[in-house]
Amino acid sequence: GVSGHTVEPRLGILRSGRRRDSKMQMSLGTRGSIAPSSGTRHSASCPVQINFSASCSQTLPPSQFGSRQQQQQQLVCSLARRAEDALESLDDGPSGQPVGVKPPPMPRSTLRLGLPSKGRMAEDTIALLKDSALSVYKPNPRQYVASIPQIPGVEVWFQRATDVVRKLRYGDIDLGIVGADMYAELADGDSDLIVCHEALNFGQCKLALGVPMTGKFAAIDTLDQLKAMPNWSAATPMRVVTGYHNIARRFFKDNGFANVVLLSADGALEAAPAMGSADIILDLVSTGVTLRENNLKLLKGGDVLQSEGILVANKNSLMNRPGLLKVVHELIERFDAHLKAEQFYSVIVNMRGDSPEAVADLLLQAPSLKGLEGPTISSVYGMPENGSTLKLSLYAATICVEKKQLYAAVKTLQKLGGSGVLVLPMTYIFDEEPQRWRQLLQTLNLNEKDVL
Repeated sequence: GVSGHTVEPRLGILRSGRRRDSKMQMSLGTRGSIAPSSGTRHSASCPVQINFSASCSQTLPPSQFGSRQQQQQQLVCSLARRAEDALESLDDGPSGQPVGVKPPPMPRSTLRLGLPSKGRMAEDTIALLKDSALSVYKPNPRQYVASIPQIPGVEVWFQRATDVVRKLRYGDIDLGIVGADMYAELADGDSDLIVCHEALNFGQCKLALGVPMTGKFAAIDTLDQLKAMPNWSAATPMRVVTGYHNIARRFFKDNGFANVVLLSADGALEAAPAMGSADIILDLVSTGVTLRENNLKLLKGGDVLQSEGILVANKNSLMNRPGLLKVVHELIERFDAHLKAEQFYSVIVNMRGDSPEAVADLLLQAPSLKGLEGPTISSVYGMPENGSTLKLSLYAATICVEKKQLYAAVKTLQKLGGSGVLVLPMTYIFDEEPQRWRQLLQTLNLNEKDVL
């Protein structure tokens, strides 16, 4: 947005003043309109009900801030939560309206991967890469650029999670690992981006509504009950504090809420209802402990979005940057091999039987012992006591067992006569070709032979 200006909603005039976006409010009415106000001047720090679009319906008088089209753009930028949603070009389109054009990325020969720079998301991302046998080499902890020795030619850029998404949209980076919540907030619906892997199995949480346990919300347990409360009107709308305005706007509109304003805050959202600055919150929830400790509760039907880490690519980069598709293929294959192996143990057990086929048939009768494709049976030889001739004594069966079924599988093996059960961790399970890779090629209308 444009800093250093405030807004007089009735006239749509930009005035000098102090910008305070943290208390900006948005309503859900007609897009591109500014709610009527009294003749009193309001700054951006006052409760202004507003809707966003790529243009502003207000006609602004000429002033020192430039032409009417420029003022329209400045007004939208000053009020919109995302600068990338506002106009990015001052050129007029065929209809005479300003059109937004993403600036082209700077020319470069390297491939770029954007990673979160701080917090739990950053730690989990580095851990995933390490578990996938990819080490991130960062010679200076104060630098924002690094490399992955196992994938030469790829630059790693550490950025805030929000900026990873923004720079993916602009083409300044080619790949990025972010949370699905941030992607949905900043880039959902952007046809220039493609989700290459939607389940990296870290950062699991949900975006959900939190309402007070007491007061007028004491008997409110469902989303429909919240919507039906008589407290909400045009004069007294439901105040929702959140850092996810775009997701919130879509959610409340899709669920038929009529009188809602959205407030911004940078943290400690759980305190807002107790302070009286908001009625409810919309925030990320992992265990729900923080909500309960602040006397807030979840609602049935109030879960807005399930989130975890995802791998996102810029579509134009995929199609035009040499070598990028091979890098994406390798990342998907490494991630899938590790994530699949995380679900299993390798179990080796000694079994008695008349033949390998008989042992295999015995194991296949138990659903928990079938493994991925079936057991691998090999012979176990022992030395006889009175000679040097090898003697077939047992068969060794190797199977993959789901971690959550391990103990039950061991007890089943013992009942079938198994002994000497060995349980080993699994590092990777590589399939012939990852399903996600085939889906990506299909989305891009490409043939695998033309890529690898």
